[in-house]
Amino acid sequence: MDMIQKFASLGIVPVIKLNDPADAVPLCRALARGGLPVAEITFRTAAAEESIRRVAAELPEVLVGAGTVLTVEQADKAMAAGAKFIVTPGFNPEVVGHCVEKGYPIFPGCPTTSDIEQAIRFGLKVVKFFPAEAMGGLNTIKAVSAPYGDMLFMPTGGVNEDNLNTYLSFPKIVACGGSWMAKSDLIEAGEFDKIEEITRSAVRKMLGFELVHVGVNCGSPEEAASVAKKFSALFGWPVKEGNSSDFAGKAIEAMKKPGRGKNGHIAVATNSVVRARAYLEAQGFAFDESSLSLKNGKPNAIYLAEEIGGFAIHLLQK
Repeated sequence: MDMIQKFASLGIVPVIKLNDPADAVPLCRALARGGLPVAEITFRTAAAEESIRRVAAELPEVLVGAGTVLTVEQADKAMAAGAKFIVTPGFNPEVVGHCVEKGYPIFPGCPTTSDIEQAIRFGLKVVKFFPAEAMGGLNTIKAVSAPYGDMLFMPTGGVNEDNLNTYLSFPKIVACGGSWMAKSDLIEAGEFDKIEEITRSAVRKMLGFELVHVGVNCGSPEEAASVAKKFSALFGWPVKEGNSSDFAGKAIEAMKKPGRGKNGHIAVATNSVVRARAYLEAQGFAFDESSLSLKNGKPNAIYLAEEIGGFAIHLLQK
């Protein structure tokens, strides 16, 4: 998986300012436990280089990068410390050219069409859009991105849990950068459990898990029709007959012959099957790759490898 795909699977890149390198590992461990094994540690403080070095050495599962890189010297320090990517607030041709020459992933700030065209000249496919909200937010991104069909964006600056999904709903946005889950006061107070909790809340809001329906395995079309009619009689849900199943409303699907799962299946919708899968795999869950289905070339549904309570569980793209 390349860097762009990795960012896309995560959806959020925490932007971190550290004053003490001793906080780097416990902070990144909390972010990873919350569902975001990634951190952009900014060169706004003298602690950045050592912080990156410690995370790279002790938490190889965390994708650590360097942000607010202003000079070639800082870029080299970040690379030597173990940073896997470089982010700059603006477009500095010297820094960008240096990283491109070394084959190092760099995501420069490009809030204007002129910046974007410079990025294209250097062969870049993804740029940072900063400061996102101050520059007009999603409407501006849509406007400036229109002439550049293949360019993708990572908005940062003013992105938070409330507007995150608005940004991510635009196909040209690969991920968003944000600092709200790891504020300085929480870091300095050592409240890493709180940071983990905020991170998990952000990830789950991004994923938007929602129970869609329960599929009940029946032994015959007649039994499926009977089950659907009973739920309709109970709750007034209209029956809709189908080729392989009958629905009672939208919540109950009565299968005309046994399908996946001992008892049936449970469908959970999400804003992104790709991101939901990455999140759940990081939590230790496995998926049945053979069950993956696509819609318009993108993942639309996939089943977990294991059953829960006799039910197969599958994710479904909203």
